[in-house]
Amino acid sequence: MRSTRLIAVSMLVVGLVMMSQAVTTGQTKDDKITCQIIYVPTPQEVVEKMLDMAKVTKSDFVVDLGCGDGRIVATAAKKYGAKGLGVDFDEERIKDSKETLKKFGVENLVELRQGDALKVPAKDLNKTTVVMLYMLDEFMGKLEDIAKKDLPKGARIVSHDFRFPNWEADQTVEFAGPDRTHTLYMYTVK
Repeated sequence: MRSTRLIAVSMLVVGLVMMSQAVTTGQTKDDKITCQIIYVPTPQEVVEKMLDMAKVTKSDFVVDLGCGDGRIVATAAKKYGAKGLGVDFDEERIKDSKETLKKFGVENLVELRQGDALKVPAKDLNKTTVVMLYMLDEFMGKLEDIAKKDLPKGARIVSHDFRFPNWEADQTVEFAGPDRTHTLYMYTVK
């Protein structure tokens, strides 16, 4: 009986600590994840194709929403000299991203933030020229209006496998990756 109570109290304490960390480590004190997010790394060949579709250059500011291990923004910085921002809610993914930036030698070109990718401040989105993402349908539905409202005209968005529900893609590419066929959608803010 005593051990059962001890386990229950321990679980409660761990839960409260985890909840308090989620609120204090985000972009704002009120950050709470508003839809289901899972981490599935994008193969490097697909990363390269996504950056190619967006025609990334040195003058671009690339934002990766749900940056995972940071390879997309790191590759954009290393290959094209682009500056960027990676956002992920998971502290472990941010740690992975920091390692990736270090490995690519681009820490000075890319900022990382732990927080909700749907709550990137408008002041940051206003200067964004390229958005990269690999998110589920629920996220895409929530991001669609934000992208149309806060991204500047001409900004390019490339989405891996999932599309905006009400926005016609400028380009759709079926791309044979190392493990399967991937669908990439490119949008331009008008």
